[in-house]
Amino acid sequence: MFSDNHKTAGVCYPQGFTAAGVRAGIKKNGNLDVAVIYTQKEAAVAGVFTKNLVYAAPVGVSKVVVGTGTAHAVVANAGCANACTGEQGIRDAEKMATLAANELGCRQDDVIVASTGLIGSNLPMDKMEAGIKAAVKELSREGSVNAGNAIITTDTYSKTLATEVEIGGAEVRFGAIAKGSGMIRPDMATMLCFITTDVDIDQKLLQKALSDATEVSFNCMTVDGDMSTNDSVVVLANGAAGNKRIVDEGEDYQTFYATLKTICIELAKKIAADGEGASKFITINVTGAESFADAKKVGMSVANSPLVKTAFFGEDCNPGRTICAVGYSGVPVSPEKISIKFGGLTVYDKGLVTKYGADAMREVLTAHDIIVDIELGLGNESATIYTCDLSFQYIKINADYTT
Repeated sequence: MFSDNHKTAGVCYPQGFTAAGVRAGIKKNGNLDVAVIYTQKEAAVAGVFTKNLVYAAPVGVSKVVVGTGTAHAVVANAGCANACTGEQGIRDAEKMATLAANELGCRQDDVIVASTGLIGSNLPMDKMEAGIKAAVKELSREGSVNAGNAIITTDTYSKTLATEVEIGGAEVRFGAIAKGSGMIRPDMATMLCFITTDVDIDQKLLQKALSDATEVSFNCMTVDGDMSTNDSVVVLANGAAGNKRIVDEGEDYQTFYATLKTICIELAKKIAADGEGASKFITINVTGAESFADAKKVGMSVANSPLVKTAFFGEDCNPGRTICAVGYSGVPVSPEKISIKFGGLTVYDKGLVTKYGADAMREVLTAHDIIVDIELGLGNESATIYTCDLSFQYIKINADYTT
């Protein structure tokens, strides 16, 4: 679905979008740190943000923009989260939007703003102003790679996707860039994700599609169980594809939603796999639950367990840790109905830890990708959770984060 031919196109793959990423001196390492994404043609906008009640200033400003239903641009920076910065933080976030609007010729409430980095520091607005002006001058159809690199922090790489699908008699394109590596848990994570599309769609349906897609993607991943102050997922849809406008939940909407959901799931996988210090990418499939919520709760309990995560890092088969996490998840499970598999090998079945071949298990645990299957035996609902192991490097990264 996702062609390598689109790898560098990212958010510029859909018609009418340009982007740029520049160095403004906000990151201590001197790397790219200010990004701008722009569509001259007005776009419907949808957004999903952190549920942390201590949310960053740009989150509050961007919620207002989403509330207007339309937008022209996204301005984002890395190196400073602009979180826990009080009234000054709000003024700075609003100024980010104003500076970009003045350069682009649109209104302040046409500009989504986002920040990521260290919590508690004020934005260096002189650098931000210079960065925004420079980024607007560099806007181009080839700017997605730099924009993607400008929003990463402890990520080892920028996450990007692009694809197309036929909707309403037209080729509709999608592009995305995302960042996220630590302080990752559902609702959502220390992540920024910007998705562009040239589909023509009603704004309320766009918001519904994004909210539903987020629930089974970004809200089903975790690295360390910590919820951030800055999480933002935003979609801009400028209608340039010329498809028959999507105004109901018919076949065209279902095609659009399926594509958007796949993009969000693939990006969630990339973020989980690139967790800080991660050496394993772990997929946890929970089946046989009475509800999706129960399945997700069980999966998250296992995925967030430090004991489970360190066991996988050490390539140590310790199924007792997994069944323990299932048991304290808060879901009323029956141990005698549960079975658990690591890489297809049964390690727990109906109340008992089972025998398994040491050589076969070694092959499972030494692999980078590991699948954990948990059958609860209670119903027909399921959920899939994406996570990673917990390594020495994770401790080092976060012990030294401010220094």
